[in-house]
Amino acid sequence: MGSNYWMFVETEENAAITRSLGYEIFGVGPKYRKRANRMQKNDRVIFYTSLTRKWTASATITKKCYEDTTVVWKPESTPNEFKFRVALRPDYILDESDYIDGLKIGPGLEYVRKWSPETWPLAFWDRLHLLPQRDFKLLEGEMIRIKTGRPTEIASDRKSRQSRRPYSRGPNSRNSAANPRTWK
Repeated sequence: MGSNYWMFVETEENAAITRSLGYEIFGVGPKYRKRANRMQKNDRVIFYTSLTRKWTASATITKKCYEDTTVVWKPESTPNEFKFRVALRPDYILDESDYIDGLKIGPGLEYVRKWSPETWPLAFWDRLHLLPQRDFKLLEGEMIRIKTGRPTEIASDRKSRQSRRPYSRGPNSRNSAANPRTWK
């Protein structure tokens, strides 16, 4: 697996274009050149649509950043806005009816912690974000669950870690009989 986890933020119109391309390419403008140049083969990405606040797909980068001014996304009058591109291999593509609702999962992400729960979408204002691995795995784990109907390894791993926690019996302990809500 790659060492970085990225989130690509798109408009509705450009998300439809990227979807029609099979999530095999993504481009950003000069503002994001340094971040785009950090992207390496096997880094992971997740797609987010800004207006609907939904996650739609995940992919793996297959080719380092390169420049291409061929017009793909809108507006067509600004081809340089998308000239720094990466080639991708889609991993999980959700059907439109299965997109992950950001309003349900977004406020709990580590990446948006500094934002108030009501304003968390402001954290995703830019087009390109470097996400914590934990957030990426949570979102992609939900995609896997939606696609396969099975719980992901992440959830299983969390349960196994919780079951290994030592139980303290002191009255102020999180896992004490005085606090039954925390029993695992």
